[in-house]
Amino acid sequence: MTTTVPKIFAFHEFTGVAEAVADYIVYAQNAALLPKDRRLSNVNLSENSSILSGMTSTNGGSVTLNVTNNNNSNNNNNNHTNNSSTTDMHTVLSNKSLSSTREKKDRPKKELRFKIALSGGSLIQVLHEGLLKRNDVQWGKWDVYFADERLVPFESDSSNYGQAKRKIFDLIDTEKYGTPNVFHIDESLINDPQECADNYEKILIRGFAGRDSVKLPMFDLFLLGCAPDGHIASLFPNFQENLREKLAWVVPVEKAPSGPSERISLTIPVICHSHRVIFVVEGATKAPIIKMIMERPEKGLPSSIVNEGAAGRVSWFVDDDALTDVFVTKKNYKYHQKLNFNNSFE
Repeated sequence: MTTTVPKIFAFHEFTGVAEAVADYIVYAQNAALLPKDRRLSNVNLSENSSILSGMTSTNGGSVTLNVTNNNNSNNNNNNHTNNSSTTDMHTVLSNKSLSSTREKKDRPKKELRFKIALSGGSLIQVLHEGLLKRNDVQWGKWDVYFADERLVPFESDSSNYGQAKRKIFDLIDTEKYGTPNVFHIDESLINDPQECADNYEKILIRGFAGRDSVKLPMFDLFLLGCAPDGHIASLFPNFQENLREKLAWVVPVEKAPSGPSERISLTIPVICHSHRVIFVVEGATKAPIIKMIMERPEKGLPSSIVNEGAAGRVSWFVDDDALTDVFVTKKNYKYHQKLNFNNSFE
């Protein structure tokens, strides 16, 4: 297995990680909420170009539209045909552009939302430290899903949703910044991992597929940590059946080797299909597993699989302690947004 080396941003201490992760999240948020007509310029020109490309000759030459005539005495007719054909082509392009414009006006505008998946553990504290003091987080436009969940009551400290609610969502100034849509598991199903996984997959389908059939959901940003044993979300290194899952969006996890034993988790294909994936890792206890992930990708740890499957879209935010004796090229993080802090939060 050969893995494309991801971007690795290194920081001296935890605060630096939290602030940089928050900045990157806001950057991803702003990109997701940018209207499509501002993402793609000259839409009509692109559409017209596609029509013209359909008229291009197979040998790459220019197109002749029924204007060739071997009889020299018909030159005037040829000129008339050329002009007529040119006019017809402009008419086609004009009609295409008008038709496209009408269709766009008739279509109801779909609300732009920032779709993000969160894991749990220490990542929740990173988000607490980094996001809540910013005043440029558009919480009211967020759709929040969970990368995994431990099947425990929400009041438990082991519940990813419970922790995120208490440390993040309950502390948002919703009058000022809006209220995010948060999609969590059905707490009444925590005694049945398979049913809980199936139910959460239906929630994802409603959020991403709607009336259309899609193969995989596409998150704007997928946030993950990495445990000392190498598991990400609730995908454990030795649970090969889960790691090889290709069709399901959500799988049940039973008899997990650490922490609560019953869980659900989004799958590797869902993670790798995201626009952006970031890993957030801190602490010296993580250094041995980070070394194996980065230096021994052939071991097939879950993080290495994601590094490969989402190559070019993966970034790691890591403190120096977690990179002890790890041979990687570190990058300095360049902030995308100004550090707009909300000083009212303590």
